[in-house]
Amino acid sequence: MSKDTQQSEEVDLGQLFKMISNMFDKLFKFIGSILNRLFLAFVWLVFFIKKHFIKLVIAGTLGTGLSVLLEKTSDPVYKSYVTIKQNYNTGENLYNSIIYYNDLVKQGDVGTLETVLEIKPEEAASILDFNMESVISKNQKLQEYDKYLKTLDTTVAKTVEYKTFLGNSEDYHHQYQQITIKAKERNNFKTVFDKIIANINSNAYFKREQEKDLRELKDQALAISEALIMSDTLLDVYQKAIVKSAENDNEFQSKIKISSNMEETSSTKEFELYNKSIELKQELVDIEREIADKEHIIEITSSKQDSGSIDNKKELLGISVSGKVFYGIIFTGLTFFVLLGLQFIKYLEQFKDKV
Repeated sequence: MSKDTQQSEEVDLGQLFKMISNMFDKLFKFIGSILNRLFLAFVWLVFFIKKHFIKLVIAGTLGTGLSVLLEKTSDPVYKSYVTIKQNYNTGENLYNSIIYYNDLVKQGDVGTLETVLEIKPEEAASILDFNMESVISKNQKLQEYDKYLKTLDTTVAKTVEYKTFLGNSEDYHHQYQQITIKAKERNNFKTVFDKIIANINSNAYFKREQEKDLRELKDQALAISEALIMSDTLLDVYQKAIVKSAENDNEFQSKIKISSNMEETSSTKEFELYNKSIELKQELVDIEREIADKEHIIEITSSKQDSGSIDNKKELLGISVSGKVFYGIIFTGLTFFVLLGLQFIKYLEQFKDKV
C-alpha cells in the first residue's frame, strides 16, 4: 500500500513539473512573440522613414524657413524676470495676484491693469503675459522632504513617500520664486516688478505679522543685551577677585582642572560665565540677522535687464527651444503623422472587401 502511495506521489510531482515546464514554455514564447513583433515594427518604421526621408527633410526645411520669416515680419517679444525671496508665507497671495494680472491681460482690460500696477496706458497694453515659478533644485526638494519627515512621528513618517510629499506641496510655498513678464514693447519692467512687490508688502495682514515678529525679536535682543551687560559686570568682578587672590597668595592655583582623558572637567565660575557670554552673543547675532530678514515681507534678490531682452524661444514638451527648432520639429512631426495615417488607410483598404 505504501508503494502505491509513493508511486502516486511521484506521478503527481512529475505532472506538476511538466505543467510548470509547459507554463514557462508558453511564457517565453509569448515574450518572444512580443519582442519579434516589436523588432518587425522597428524595421518597418526604419524603412518607412527611409522611403519618405526626402519629404520629411523638406517639411523640416519649410518649418525652419517659416520661423525665419516670422522673426523678420512679426513684432518681437521682450522678456524680463526677477528672483524674489519670501520672508513670510506670501506665496499663495502672490500666485493669486499673478493669475489676476494675467486675467486682465487676457480680457484686454488695460484700464484696470494700468491702475493696479500704476503704469502708463501704452505699457499696460503691451504686456502679453505674467508667470511665476519656484526656483528650487531637486536636492533642495529632497532636503525639504527630509526636514518635513523629522517633524512627524516615526510611525507616520514611514507612510509618507517622496512623491506624496511633492504632490501635496505647492510650488509657491518655496522661499525663492521667479516672476517673468513678456511684452510687445521694451517697457520699464522694473516699475512693474516693484509695484507687484509693493502690493504684497502693503498687505495689511502681512504688515501686522511683521510688526508682531519685529517687536518680539527686538524684545529678545534687548533682554539678551541686558543679560550680556550683567554677565560682563560679573565677569569683571570675578577677574578682579582672582587678581587680588593671586596677589595675596603666591601659591594660588587655578581651579580649572582638565583630566588627561577629557572625561572629567571642572571649571571656575568665571570660565562658565565666559562661555555663557559667548553663547548669548551668538544668539544675539542670530536674532539681529532674523530682524534684518523680517524687515522686508518680500524682496527682490536679482533681476534680468530692466528693459527686457528679445525672447524668441518656444516651449516644446516642457523644453525651451529656438523658433527654428520648434517649427522644424512641428512641420516634420505633422508630415510624419500625415504620411503614417495615409499608410494606415492604405493598409485598411485590403480588408474593405471582407466588410
